Amino acid sequence: MNRTLIAVVVVLSLTASLVVAEEAAPLSALAKMPVKEITVFKDGHAFVLHAGRMPTDASGNVLMDYLPTPVLGTFWPYSADKGAKLSAVVASKRKVLIKQTALTLRELLEANVGAEVFITETDAKTYLGTIMGIPTRSSRELEKVSPPNSGEKLPQKGGLILLKTDNGTKVVKIDRIRDITFKGEHRSTSRREEFRNLLTLKLGWKGKPKQAADVGMMYLQKGVRWIPHYKITLDSEGKAHVKLQATIINELTDLEGVTVHLVVGVPTFQFKDTVDPISLQHQAAQLSQYFRRSSQTAYAMSNAIMSQVAYNQPAAVARPAGVDLGPAVAGSQQNEDLFVFDVKNVTLKKGQRMVIPVTEFTIPYRDVYTLDIPFTPPAEVWGGVRQHYWQQSRNSRNTEVARMFHAPKVMHKIRLTNKSKYPLTTAPALIFCKGRVLAQGMMQYTSAGSEVDLTVTTAVDIRVEKDEKQTDRTPNAMKWNNYNHARIDLAGKIKLTNYCKKTAELEITRHVLGNVGKADQDGKAEMVNVLEDPGFAPSGGRYWWQWYSWPGWWHHVNGIGRITWKLKLDAGKSVDLKYNWYYYWR
Repeated sequence: MNRTLIAVVVVLSLTASLVVAEEAAPLSALAKMPVKEITVFKDGHAFVLHAGRMPTDASGNVLMDYLPTPVLGTFWPYSADKGAKLSAVVASKRKVLIKQTALTLRELLEANVGAEVFITETDAKTYLGTIMGIPTRSSRELEKVSPPNSGEKLPQKGGLILLKTDNGTKVVKIDRIRDITFKGEHRSTSRREEFRNLLTLKLGWKGKPKQAADVGMMYLQKGVRWIPHYKITLDSEGKAHVKLQATIINELTDLEGVTVHLVVGVPTFQFKDTVDPISLQHQAAQLSQYFRRSSQTAYAMSNAIMSQVAYNQPAAVARPAGVDLGPAVAGSQQNEDLFVFDVKNVTLKKGQRMVIPVTEFTIPYRDVYTLDIPFTPPAEVWGGVRQHYWQQSRNSRNTEVARMFHAPKVMHKIRLTNKSKYPLTTAPALIFCKGRVLAQGMMQYTSAGSEVDLTVTTAVDIRVEKDEKQTDRTPNAMKWNNYNHARIDLAGKIKLTNYCKKTAELEITRHVLGNVGKADQDGKAEMVNVLEDPGFAPSGGRYWWQWYSWPGWWHHVNGIGRITWKLKLDAGKSVDLKYNWYYYWR
């Protein structure tokens, strides 16, 4: 081959390489800042700390291809290098140079400029030639002829290839080449440019820039959730062994040897639905501070346990497409003090899930039997209520009226006294006793030192009988707003019989419509503040009194009463709980 031609080809190749290097940063030069700590909240929010010694470019800046999607106002980069001060952080779409294994004939031709090859075209003709290159319109050329402010351009490669043959420079359509045979060695990697969202940490050096700098960044972003769940083993002697484990769902970034802080409670982030512009994202992401003093991020968040005021939250929050953070535990975003569990050395790739033990302890418990009897409609409105349910649910066996006709049931619960140093968080709880599963319930948030009830099952060995009757009716007993009102007096009795083999601790609650009177057996009778105490309403569903069209005068002369008893009933014994109340009717 002509030496002059080889020299020209080499010069052209080197010139092309220099142009590419000026226009695009090699992908291998981009720093990947590792995650050191991550604080995970139960609703899928995570506070992430990246830190490390990162290589710098020729200007002394750190260039990264990882661009987070933080909540507005929570992105905080920093420089921990004494010789370099962080002057700015720039997020931009820039060109990068990617080296990859050549997989197509075109990529092999492009990667081996200057090589001698035997070319076989589609018509089976074969000849020897030297690859000179593929005609390409460079980025600079395209940008010069493009409209102003149209942005950077990627090189535009043609469909032709220039080959040096004995007869001169041959121009061939790449699509016409069927196969090639390299006469000597060849390169198997090709290079191409593409746009990537890059993050540049611009550093101001006191002297000559170093080849590496200690830098980091913190931000709040959605993408990691932890789901707590308890296993509670009862020893039948008043001790409960509690185990807490966590399921961690990672849809954010790869974690390797990371310290994970699992937080009980969810603080309020005012701008959690607004993405910081540094992310270069157009779609809003759902984003979501409490660390130990040993934590590297402790200075950013308070280490004191803080009470959070409950706030209204939609039952379901839209997530970015493709992100599955698993089920949310109902009630886990309600009022909970913030507390943290630390888990060291966690490695979890993006898209993986992990179950890890968190802590275990033993606390006391006792068996409690509760009976809650809601109020039933007064006689004057009973017909309307029954007619409504007959029309709405006449084919259903599970109507509310049917439940009111059935005898009330005593519920067996275990009452845990949290004498551990940890709060109990809202989570599913599996209850065992003597190696057998008793039930699964919902653990409610319980601070250290307080108590919580877990429902086990219906107490079939404690029988309940309820009897109520009208004892008196007094016409014109009261006058209000120039109208006379009759007074209807009623009396009730609840009989409980303990067929268990041990003494039962009982707690009975009876709500009545009207004005409560007295109760025997040390019962406590009181009126309910219906505006501030919703405890009189059964949980779940729409209760009948909410839709019933009450007369305007009803709430002026009547209210809701509550009668409660707390007592112990020996095995084989019975007790009668008597009470009375009255209401006015016009």
